[in-house]
Amino acid sequence: MPAQHGSLTPARWSAFTLDQRILMIANEMHRCAKLFAPEDRARLSSGYERVLRLTDLTVSCRPRRALLRELLRWRDVVAALYVAERPAPAAHRAAFEVLLRFTPVAALQIPHVLESGR
Repeated sequence: MPAQHGSLTPARWSAFTLDQRILMIANEMHRCAKLFAPEDRARLSSGYERVLRLTDLTVSCRPRRALLRELLRWRDVVAALYVAERPAPAAHRAAFEVLLRFTPVAALQIPHVLESGR
């Protein structure tokens, strides 16, 4: 089975606005948030792979320097979630919230996807 987003090129990805890119990464994080049961471990790993792939594509679009630095730090957090021995729902949620705060448009989604879980 081909990897989802595997054929997505940096040129195609750069056609989306930064808000759209962040929201698409957030969509993958939202999917991952539902996969913490032991039987879902492989699906969670695949989800994190998609998150990392989309983040790498966003980095390749050469965002402004401050955002680039924060995206790379955030990517390290997701990479740690990906290689963790056990799923970490609280760490995932914190990373998800940070991602949504990268743009004002994405931040508008916080009450819809995170507030109900508090």
